[in-house]
Amino acid sequence: MKEKAKILDQEAIGRALMRIAHEILEKNKGTEEVCLIGIRNRGVYLASRLAECIKKIEGKDVLVGNLDITLYRDDLTLIASQPVVHKTEIYFDIEGKNVVLVDDVLYTGRTIRAALDALIDFGRPNTIQLAVLVDRGHRELPIRADYAGKNIPTAKNETVEVRLQEVDGKEEAVIVEK
Repeated sequence: MKEKAKILDQEAIGRALMRIAHEILEKNKGTEEVCLIGIRNRGVYLASRLAECIKKIEGKDVLVGNLDITLYRDDLTLIASQPVVHKTEIYFDIEGKNVVLVDDVLYTGRTIRAALDALIDFGRPNTIQLAVLVDRGHRELPIRADYAGKNIPTAKNETVEVRLQEVDGKEEAVIVEK
């Protein structure tokens, strides 16, 4: 695996999240009934950062939860024979809410499909919207992001890695060649 290009640095990630926060507020006409749910792992940190951006803009808190989709994946047997299941933390009612699912990279759409299945087990939201830091294309399912920090065309032999301070000790998004 060889790093091919840096597509976002720390400042660009911050700007993208602030822009996404503005777009979420505009589309939902404020914070009323909006909640953010991050998909484990990096989506959790991005959702928290988006909540901070929204608070800076509106001066209001939004509910934030996190979702583990491990058992909802269609490639569960390919991941590991004993997959590690983490805790889902949604301590509020999503019924009637405008839920914004947050993830780091949108690729085939399969992670989001699994997240939709998992989320519906918690209730019936008014809307489910999708915010991603990077949309790299190559969809296999009819899923699209409502909010994307960066759209970047990639080849099939490339991956996009988002590295966040909380997990990786650095802040960037890079294209890596397999």
